[in-house]
Amino acid sequence: MKPSVRILLLASFFSLSGLRPVAADPGPGDLLVAPTRVVFEGRDRNAEITLVNTGPTPATYRITFVELRMDEHGGTREIAAAEAEPNELTASGLIRYFPRQVVLEPLVAQTVRLQLRKPEGLAEGEYRSHLLLRAVPEGDPAEGDPAGPGAAAGIAIDLKAIFGISVPVIVRHGETAAEARLADLRLLPGKEGALAALSFRLERSGNRSLYGNLKATLTPRGGKPLVVAAANGVALYTPNLARRSALELSLPAAPGELKGELRLAYATPAGEILAETLLVLP
Repeated sequence: MKPSVRILLLASFFSLSGLRPVAADPGPGDLLVAPTRVVFEGRDRNAEITLVNTGPTPATYRITFVELRMDEHGGTREIAAAEAEPNELTASGLIRYFPRQVVLEPLVAQTVRLQLRKPEGLAEGEYRSHLLLRAVPEGDPAEGDPAGPGAAAGIAIDLKAIFGISVPVIVRHGETAAEARLADLRLLPGKEGALAALSFRLERSGNRSLYGNLKATLTPRGGKPLVVAAANGVALYTPNLARRSALELSLPAAPGELKGELRLAYATPAGEILAETLLVLP
């Protein structure tokens, strides 16, 4: 009798901050999350996240904290807590949450409760971890026989993809502040010389992260302003000082016919301008 082998392949998750949509890719159920980011400031000690399964069948999600590091292009990768640099302050040790696993019936809301507990002598600054909502495939080996049900002679390979969503959880303690700057605005050529995207660098200074919405506005000479690109929920996490990104443009005319100004603005979700810069089109 040869052992039966089950393999779970491709554990992947998606951050809800940056130039990305906020809905999860299809998994064992479609998951909606609100809010997509949690921030504890001042006297805040409690928060809630609401989960809704929009799929047609029940889905199970396991909930854990992970530490994510952002790269210069806004992507994130998981790191072990021991890998964190001295200026990468993590929030997972400050937060209690419940439940740790949920079974979501279709179109029924489930609440995950978070509670902040600050120890005495906590250093001033911004602390961040990400709450990972990971789909649990049906018949997950962690829940039963590692060989899986119906193990028989020979080797059976069962490939399954595991999906999830990560929600940033941020704790700001003491005096925190940040300033934003937009720099290095450039037009990237597309096919046959057409303008395809607006490239730029978002820069940060201070001891807290940035979070806001981007909008590119074209004002032709003698014409009215026209929004040609936008992206919401763009973050630059500490300790990173800069992030390189690009916005696809929707232009009203051929590149050679464009004359005027192209303005890029970065603002809070409430509309307060954090940074803006201008590119003159000759």
